[in-house]
Amino acid sequence: MEGNIPNSLARGKLRLAPLRSGEQPLTGADVVQLHMAANQGADNTEPNEKATLPIRRVMDRNINVKDISTDFRVAASALDTGQLVKDPYFTLFEAVGALEIMDPKMDSGFLKEGESLEDEFKVMRELLPEEVVGLMDQMLCHEMAWHMGHPLSTSIFTSYHIDRLLWPEPKKLEDARFDRSGGADPGNGMLHIVLRAYCEEDFVSNLYNRTLLDHVKTINIQDLLAGAIRFTQQYSMDRNIKQAIMTRLTFRQRLLHAVASDLNPDKDAQIQCWKHCLELVDELFESHRVEMTVHGAFSIKIQRTLASSVPPRPMVEISFIDAHVFLRGICRDASEVYRVLGCQGSSSILNFTYVFQSRKPEPSIYVRCLLQSLIFHDMKVLGSITIAKLIFDDLEELVLPADILLDPANGNVEAPHDPRFQIAKEMQGFVLRVGDAENLDVDLRKYTSEKPLTEGEATSTEIWSFPLSSWAYYYKLRQMEWIVQLGFELNIYQNDELSGMYWYLSQLAGARSQHLERMQNFANGRFRQSKRLSASQMRSFRRCLTFLDVALLETSATQWFAIALSKLYAALSHFPLLPRRPEPLPYNSSELRHALRMKPFMQLSIPELPSYDELAAATLVVLPNEVGTEGQGIEERVSSTLDIADEAAKVARKEWEAVSKLDPETARYSNCGEWWLGSVKNIIRACIACSIAIATTKKGFQHAKSLSDVLTIELPEAGQRYHDFWVVPKLSTRRQHR
Repeated sequence: MEGNIPNSLARGKLRLAPLRSGEQPLTGADVVQLHMAANQGADNTEPNEKATLPIRRVMDRNINVKDISTDFRVAASALDTGQLVKDPYFTLFEAVGALEIMDPKMDSGFLKEGESLEDEFKVMRELLPEEVVGLMDQMLCHEMAWHMGHPLSTSIFTSYHIDRLLWPEPKKLEDARFDRSGGADPGNGMLHIVLRAYCEEDFVSNLYNRTLLDHVKTINIQDLLAGAIRFTQQYSMDRNIKQAIMTRLTFRQRLLHAVASDLNPDKDAQIQCWKHCLELVDELFESHRVEMTVHGAFSIKIQRTLASSVPPRPMVEISFIDAHVFLRGICRDASEVYRVLGCQGSSSILNFTYVFQSRKPEPSIYVRCLLQSLIFHDMKVLGSITIAKLIFDDLEELVLPADILLDPANGNVEAPHDPRFQIAKEMQGFVLRVGDAENLDVDLRKYTSEKPLTEGEATSTEIWSFPLSSWAYYYKLRQMEWIVQLGFELNIYQNDELSGMYWYLSQLAGARSQHLERMQNFANGRFRQSKRLSASQMRSFRRCLTFLDVALLETSATQWFAIALSKLYAALSHFPLLPRRPEPLPYNSSELRHALRMKPFMQLSIPELPSYDELAAATLVVLPNEVGTEGQGIEERVSSTLDIADEAAKVARKEWEAVSKLDPETARYSNCGEWWLGSVKNIIRACIACSIAIATTKKGFQHAKSLSDVLTIELPEAGQRYHDFWVVPKLSTRRQHR
């Protein structure tokens, strides 16, 4: 409980007795008095001396205390919402020290009337075999709660058995046991052999670079599990219960092996290992019926023994069914994540990562971290590819097919006067300083035989390729698109922002499309100028040109779909149809929100960001001087906007269908085909839904000038859409107008 008391109280070794019936919690004034009294007596208190104070006010004629609670509340009520008062001499330390102790919301040591400090659970009591199954399944539920993101203090560390193993801290594996008396044979094999081995397997695994019992070798835990299996085989019990225990111990063996060798480059072996775990997960679920729950084996009171600065939290409890589903997902996703080791090329790795991470339900934290480690570990990509090799491979695919700048032989040249030596030096500098791409492009021209393209016969303007700058700019635009699309997935944008943000997405996609066309022109020009190409050079050009074709098709499809939704929401915004907040938010305006949406890109010089006026004007259906008029021009503009949206949705659907028909090698999705195709088909479904929404809006507009009289609208949340990037409204006709 000393963790909740100001440091001066802790230094004085003053301990407060539990709150008794009829007594009141300490107020802020009480804490101040105790704080000052402790400072006065701290120097005269022996280090090991502990005093117990009753809960009452400390009165001292030398201390003048004034209760300022009322004055404080009156002063605080005069502050506006969001206004902050800061005193440089009142720090966070003083603020935390002034919190009331003996408050059940803040003090983990607070005891209710009749409550004991610790539960009277006996860890050493004899366990029935079915109780062992019950404890194993309860621990599994808490373990899955931890994998879901809940803290250890509210999940695994609520177990008395695990607490006994880990505290006091064991110096060696033999010390991690339920019986700390040091006896040779404590008996009770179901507890000290079977359950102990099961518990310790939870903590020897390396998860998210956090280890518990990290000084214990995996082989030692495997030996414990093997010994527990042998003991269970010889133990006389019901056959179904014995099989249930054996299944759980065997599962832990295989899970430990899979996790301990998670970075094994042998893809097939790891996939098979996780599939074995997956098979046993279903057996765990089927044998759960034989378990017997052990009440009191898990308690939130163990939080009082943990060093923590956070208030007490309730224990997280999930059902065994939910734990089974989540564990099954971990094993399934872990068996599939190793497909990334078969990816060839940077675009294939990027596609795999994109579709794998965006699956629903999303992979667990452990699996996502595993994917990250498989892709990049020890400065290598996929275990063997250097960073420079990955970048050069991507440059070849995008802007430099069969180019001397990427010739591996350049690194073998040692003569400084040789242009290839300088090329190798400059390209290595590019890997370290991508931001200097434009200057490097200019410097490299003197070492290559690049010829510029000319624009127009009259002007003969020379256009240089700037390959490194073009590569960097392409990925800049791609990242900007993803950031905007992520805003739709996370429901960041307000309803009245949807039209503007989809318009901005269409602008980014349009800029990327123009940039791809520019790179395509240079690639085609170099291909036409090249003579006597070798087989490897032909493959390089073919790979580059097919990638550019696919990228152009996907970018155009994105642009048209964004235009369709932007125009649809612009038409809907003209009528009071989109759901709005009942009242304006404080400190909120359209201009401020525009600045907030553009904030991630404020440091970029290109592409130029749209101003608020440009964004607002682009999403208007009616010109400003026509607002409020009843002329035919307004209706024609709304109808024309819906026609543009309809045509754009049709083009988008057609192009996304063309994308879905690409073969795996061309579209670079060889190792994630079903996921990639599923994502594209969901976008096609969204295009169809968009066309239906546009048709419904047109029909309603023909029957009434106010769409709110004839239509209702629903904006699906993320997870309820065909694709989370595309917010397609659901429109329906009111009953009286059907």
